[in-house]
Amino acid sequence: MHIEIVGYLAAFLTTAAFFPQTYKTIRTRDTRAISLAMYVMFTLGIAIWLAYGLLIESWPLIFSNSLTFVMAGTILVLKLKER
Repeated sequence: MHIEIVGYLAAFLTTAAFFPQTYKTIRTRDTRAISLAMYVMFTLGIAIWLAYGLLIESWPLIFSNSLTFVMAGTILVLKLKER
């Protein structure tokens, strides 16, 4: 059980770190300084982490990567619309 707490804490912190950027990007619609290649690779990586979490039934991975995927995907869509 204590190991799960570490997982949830890490999941919370890494996921929460995306909220300010996502909020700012949605509010300003400015994605010029964001690398398209980095966000494509990052979003794909998050999707794979989510799949891995589902396969091993790890709730910290499923929860955090679901939220992060939505936020990263939102930024990626805004970046693609800007092009």
